[in-house]
Amino acid sequence: MKNREIAGMFDKIADALEIRGETGFKVVAYRKASRILQDMTEDIGEVARQGQLETVPGIGEGLAKKIAEYLGTGKMTKYAEVMKDVPESLLGLLEIQGLGGKTVHFMHKELGVKDLAGLKRAIADGSLAGLPGMGEKKVENIRKGIEARERGAERISICEAARVADEVIAYLEKAPGISRVSAAGSLRRMKETVGDIDILACGKNGAEIVRYFARHPDTVRVLAAGETKGSIVVRAGETERQVDLRVVDGAAYGAALLYFTGSKAHNIKLRGLAKDRGLKISEYGVFRGAKRLAAREEEDCYRVLKMPWVPPEMREDRGEVELAREGRLPRLVETGDIKGDLHVHTRASDGDLTLAEVVGLARKMGYSYVAICDHSQAANYAHGLAADRLAAEIEEIEAFNRTLKGFRILKGSEVDIRTDGSLDFPDELLGRLDFVVAAVHSGFRKNVTERMLKALENPYVRTIAHPTGRLISGREGYDVDIERVIDGAARLGKALELNSYCDRLDLDELRLKKAKEKGVKITMGTDTHFADGLAMMRFGLGIARRAWLGPGDILNCLSAESLLGKTAAKTGRGRRSSSDPGKSPVKV
Repeated sequence: MKNREIAGMFDKIADALEIRGETGFKVVAYRKASRILQDMTEDIGEVARQGQLETVPGIGEGLAKKIAEYLGTGKMTKYAEVMKDVPESLLGLLEIQGLGGKTVHFMHKELGVKDLAGLKRAIADGSLAGLPGMGEKKVENIRKGIEARERGAERISICEAARVADEVIAYLEKAPGISRVSAAGSLRRMKETVGDIDILACGKNGAEIVRYFARHPDTVRVLAAGETKGSIVVRAGETERQVDLRVVDGAAYGAALLYFTGSKAHNIKLRGLAKDRGLKISEYGVFRGAKRLAAREEEDCYRVLKMPWVPPEMREDRGEVELAREGRLPRLVETGDIKGDLHVHTRASDGDLTLAEVVGLARKMGYSYVAICDHSQAANYAHGLAADRLAAEIEEIEAFNRTLKGFRILKGSEVDIRTDGSLDFPDELLGRLDFVVAAVHSGFRKNVTERMLKALENPYVRTIAHPTGRLISGREGYDVDIERVIDGAARLGKALELNSYCDRLDLDELRLKKAKEKGVKITMGTDTHFADGLAMMRFGLGIARRAWLGPGDILNCLSAESLLGKTAAKTGRGRRSSSDPGKSPVKV
């Protein structure tokens, strides 16, 4: 927890410095240090005790002193100094899409805006639009950002909910007498946002398990602690989250897990089926009169209703019950089907990882390949690669591949789609790559649909990254007709991305279903910039499963040879580079 606490403080210092009008190295250094601390698997306190703080890459002497001060005293002088002059309410405004530190500083200074209410007044009375450099269009985007942020604040991101639940479940697995424990609710169904963090457990002594639960080391307060139910509030970084636990008898665990996983609509459908058969289904089991027919396992409960087990991600009453009863449930993609990650960044652009570190992490994931897709030159804010730097990276990857056995690095690029629809690199350079991901990173309201369609026509583009551009936490996304883009991808035989970074999950499940219906293949990439990034594939998989995608719908389920064969056939290349395995392209 100290890692996350200090990381949060460094982020706030960076925010405060921006609001005060400072930019440049200081802000970047604090941001980078925060990310490093969040990614570390080692306890920063233990690193400090060993006198090794300054050996951590990205943590220099000044930052090391601040960390040591906080670990030793519980206080950080720099944090107190910076925060003294910046109200917390101003910092909160930075969470709104369209507002940066400079803008917040300017409107605070010129209009006296100091909180969200003040910002809303400045929008309503027109004073914000009157500021130099603002205008109606920018103000409208800020207004939409406020609306999106307020909608997002009602629920917890799947990433945060999973992190909290994972920690609590790992703790509960050590409880005396506990035999089984699982997440339930919308978290188990892998919805992109979660309303409640629900956990179900079974064991010999419910009251003892609940008391153990209440003693979780991150507990801020205990809301309830009864014989079979408990509710606590835990510290989760800079926020607090409620976690609810229910303990049931092992004989009824399956029925309870089915009931508390939901969805409500799915459960209602099952109750109707049970009633038609003269049965009753509840959290305690499936009954005929007083006789319990099934309860210990979810599969047993479904079997009594004459249907196979339905994966949790499908349980939304969207036709899954009917398919199950007909024996036609689709085979959903699973973790073991994924052969590689098709969107990863390195230090060459704005990532934290070296090429070797990416390969090591990908191998730990069980992958046989990974596509390095650093930013192109137009993304100067992300240290995008100019043509000569990309050429050098290509040579570096080819040399690295010659040292690898059983693994392959795909030479790629996340190449910007310019406002005229052209790409940020010439075809001659794109033709040297294995995997080209085209992306919009600017001009979100400028003919985005036409730009994407034109990019798809380029023979070297394989997929469009994060096609709607939305951020779940508070950005509306591009002004794009995504159905036309899906149709264009279908017509041209190109793919679209399911960006698995937890705040994107873009395409979403409904648009993924439309893409599947049109025969459009999906690429999955975590958009990794840091060490924990590759693990976010679990969230993309959850959304893919909610969209009923199977291995045949996702290009990541192909081997590298098959993937590149299909790419070569689509582009008409059929060429071999020094890193190619020597197999002929596959016709599609």
